[in-house]
Amino acid sequence: MSKKYKRHSYEDRLKYMRMMEDGYSTKYIHTHYGIGHELLEALWLMYQEKGPAALEKKQYVKTDGAFKEKVVRDIEENHIPLHEATIKYNVSVSRMFVWRRIARVYGYEALYQQKAVGRPRKDMGRPKKKKPEEMTELELLRYENERLRAENALLKKVKALVEEREARLREIGRKPSKN
Repeated sequence: MSKKYKRHSYEDRLKYMRMMEDGYSTKYIHTHYGIGHELLEALWLMYQEKGPAALEKKQYVKTDGAFKEKVVRDIEENHIPLHEATIKYNVSVSRMFVWRRIARVYGYEALYQQKAVGRPRKDMGRPKKKKPEEMTELELLRYENERLRAENALLKKVKALVEEREARLREIGRKPSKN
């Protein structure tokens, strides 16, 4: 059974906060709308503190390893709930889950790496073209050689297509054109 993750819009989040004001429990909202407990509690605390503006999506902030380690150590050593750490450090609950998992599995050093886990990137796609002024003489010669090979291959294909057409016309008794 796989989990389905749902993105909750600003309107959805505001609706959840109104429901909590009306007395609905976090468990009820979690089960009926699929929003995580920790996220809901963090949103509730921020909503009480800052109002509806706290429900807007946060801007992506690039963090360094030292900050990640500080956050994870604070959560682990001081037993701070994630929803409180969200308010304290202004980082999403989901990011803290990821950082905490990385620290537990791979150690705190892994938080300093750019991409701690996952498949390595493949260098796919065409390499960027250099301008002739930027190329060395060897690169210019190779580029010209490659261009001439492509041109030669194209001319061979055109010649083969013309010969094939002429052969078909001869079979049915027509004379080929002189163009």
